[in-house]
Amino acid sequence: MTLELKLIGYPIKHSLSPWIQNSFLDRTGTDGSYTLHEIADVLTFEEEMKKLREAKVNGFNVTVPYKQTIIPFLDRLDITAEQIGAVNTVSLEGEEWVGYNTDGIGYVQALRDKFPERMKDTNVQILILGAGGAARGIFHALFHEDYKDLTLANRTKAKGEDIVEGTSASVITLKEAERNIDRYDVIIQTTSVGMNEAKQIIDLTDLKEGTIVSDIVYQPLVTQFLKQAQEKGGHVHYGHTMLLYQAQKAFEIWSNKKVNIEGMDEELRTRIKGDK
Repeated sequence: MTLELKLIGYPIKHSLSPWIQNSFLDRTGTDGSYTLHEIADVLTFEEEMKKLREAKVNGFNVTVPYKQTIIPFLDRLDITAEQIGAVNTVSLEGEEWVGYNTDGIGYVQALRDKFPERMKDTNVQILILGAGGAARGIFHALFHEDYKDLTLANRTKAKGEDIVEGTSASVITLKEAERNIDRYDVIIQTTSVGMNEAKQIIDLTDLKEGTIVSDIVYQPLVTQFLKQAQEKGGHVHYGHTMLLYQAQKAFEIWSNKKVNIEGMDEELRTRIKGDK
């Protein structure tokens, strides 16, 4: 079986996904390729989808700004993608395009692998910062893994309330989160704040020592948010692992093969730092 796989989005020229997915192909002894398919203009999106249909590609990842744009072009969604309302993975199954979302489950698996003992406790108090697409996927995954004490903080509470609707999770403002930061065991930063800039979404001065602090931003690898967490005695979790683990879940959907990612965490870190 030869797999033809792609990534669609814009801009994606510097994406690390081709290195990750082509490594998965090599590690599993699978023939195939994973290449970029950049779509710079949403006005050409329908035409580009027709091209991919005609080419009968086996699957593709979807990144910004098309995670919701893609949905009307799919034949069906799996339950997770339907509930989240966004798609990051499309698989050709028979003649159908099926949409999945591996962002949240990939993130939670990465967190559990890094902190197995702490994350075994489903009563840990978890704070999610932000209310965008990433927050929605991560919240959904944590909720369905039975984590019971979830709080979502956002500048405007309305967006957060939309995400947690139908659950017992709390929604607070970012200022409230900052004032009560010492009550949380796990803090997850899901926005783009800190990407290639020395900014952070909230201050961590009152952080409780030993708190797990995670940032999904991975450029830079050590954000200002994570630097302060380290200074306050927090255990940091880097954003590049979400990229790796969500990719692993996508590859398993396309190939029906489990891929061993041992050693790829460190190599990916090296590539992000620009040492390779």
